[in-house]
Amino acid sequence: MRRFSWFNATSLTFGFAFLYLPMLILVIFSFNSSKLVTVWAGFSTKWYGELIHDQAFLDAAWVTLKVAVMSSTLATILGTMAAYVLVRAGRFLGRTLFSGMIYAPLVMPDVITGLAMLLLFIAIGMDRGVGTITLAHTTFTMCYVSVVVSSRLATFDKSLEEAALDLGATPFDAFRSVTLPIIAPAVISGWLLAFTLSLDDLVIASFAAGPSSTTLPMKIFSSVRLGVSPQINALSTIMISIVAVGVIAASLVSKRAIAKQRAEEQAAVRT
Repeated sequence: MRRFSWFNATSLTFGFAFLYLPMLILVIFSFNSSKLVTVWAGFSTKWYGELIHDQAFLDAAWVTLKVAVMSSTLATILGTMAAYVLVRAGRFLGRTLFSGMIYAPLVMPDVITGLAMLLLFIAIGMDRGVGTITLAHTTFTMCYVSVVVSSRLATFDKSLEEAALDLGATPFDAFRSVTLPIIAPAVISGWLLAFTLSLDDLVIASFAAGPSSTTLPMKIFSSVRLGVSPQINALSTIMISIVAVGVIAASLVSKRAIAKQRAEEQAAVRT
C-alpha cells in the first residue's frame, strides 16, 4: 500500500481550502452585524431576518422554484420519451437529425440558446414571463435527462419486456409495469439534474424572462453588481445548508440501503 506522504497531505489540504474556504468565510460573515461584508463588527442574525422580510427576494425565490419544478418535470417526461425512441426504435428515417437535435443543447453556448429562444418568443408574439422561462429551461435540460435515461436503457435486459408481452401485456403496460420501475433511478436522477440546472441558470433566464418574472439568480446577480450585501451572504448560507443537508441525507440513505442489501445477502448465504 502506498504511504500517505506529506506532499499528498499538503496538496489535499490546499485543494480543499481552495474549494471550501471561500464558502466558510461567506458563512461566517453572514452573521456579521456590520453592513460591510469584509469588516467584522460582532455576531448578529439580523440579516437573516431582513432577508425573510425582503419581498423581492421571496418573489424571486418562488419564481425560481416554480420554474424549476415545472421545467424539470416536462424535461423528464420528454427526455425519457426521446431516450426510449433513440434506444428502442432502431433505425428510422431522420434518426441522425433527431439525435442531433436532442444532444445539440449539450454543446450549445447558453448565450446562443437564450438568444434563439428570445427570437422565437418575439416571432410568435408570446409575452415573456414564467411560461417562457419554463419552456426555455425545458429545452436545454431535456437533453441531460435523455443522456442519463439512454445510458440506463442501453444496458436494460429486453427479455423482461418480452416476457411481459408474451404473458399478454400491451406495450404500454409492459413499459409501465416492467421498464419504468427498473429505470426509475435514472429517471429520478435526470429529474434532479434538470431541477439543479434550472435552479442555477442565469443566462438563458435573462433572455426568456419578462419584467415581472425575475428569478433568484437574476436577482442575486443584479444585487451583486451594486455591491455585495450581507443579505446575499445570508441567502448563500441558507442555500449551502440546504445542499449540505441533502447530501448528508442521501449519503445516510445510501449507506442504509447498502447495509440492508449486505444483510439480506448474508442471510441468503446462511440459509
